[in-house]
Amino acid sequence: MDFTLLPDSLSPALAGALMLASVVTSMITASLGAGGGLLLLVLMALWIPPAAIIPVHGMVQLGSNAGRATLTWRHTDWQAMAAFAPGVLVGAGIGAWLLVDLPEHLWQLTIAVFVLYLCWGPALPKGAFGRTGIFVASAITTFASLFVGATGPLVAAFIKQMHEDRFKTVATFATAMSLQHAPKALVFGLAGFVFHEWLVFILGMILFGFAGTWIGLHLLKNLQNRHFHRIFNIMLTLLALRLLWQAGQSMSG
Repeated sequence: MDFTLLPDSLSPALAGALMLASVVTSMITASLGAGGGLLLLVLMALWIPPAAIIPVHGMVQLGSNAGRATLTWRHTDWQAMAAFAPGVLVGAGIGAWLLVDLPEHLWQLTIAVFVLYLCWGPALPKGAFGRTGIFVASAITTFASLFVGATGPLVAAFIKQMHEDRFKTVATFATAMSLQHAPKALVFGLAGFVFHEWLVFILGMILFGFAGTWIGLHLLKNLQNRHFHRIFNIMLTLLALRLLWQAGQSMSG
């Protein structure tokens, strides 16, 4: 990899460290269902310029989820994705139209509360998982992802209520997030973000992430469905609690 093509704000050593982090975080998501994307977002936020975090993270996650979706496509719930895809277009379209500086703590609180409800509250009615329910969930989370980049736990918590099989959950989630991250390149490109400066870094993160996904899916084979869902709920709860803490910090600051 030609490190001379990295953006000026990123040293070769730091880029290498983040690429290793991409291996670990992709492995976490592939084996435990969720958590890796938000962990990577936290790590990238420590060193990457604020204006680049969500666009660059979105492209890295697009590649990571697309790789996982490709490796697990036989398990994907394609009927659900047929309803999810139009919602992505609507949510991204509204988000591009209203690309404004919304209070981040508002989204963090909302996402965290819904994740906790979906993990530990009463099961949603069956109607919520019909075409209309999936469409609405897709549109709302896609819209929110353009501003906070942390809607993965909410999408994961929604999809986990749809399926008992761990591979179907992981595969459907990967495909959903691939669809959700795809419009970000267009939206942020139109908003003026210069992607080509970050292209080498993004491609490196995706390649390293694919290696982590391959390892994680092999680990997933050794988990039973009930153990997977228990760990999945714990992971999502920890992510939700972190979002609540972040929201509290933002409001107190």
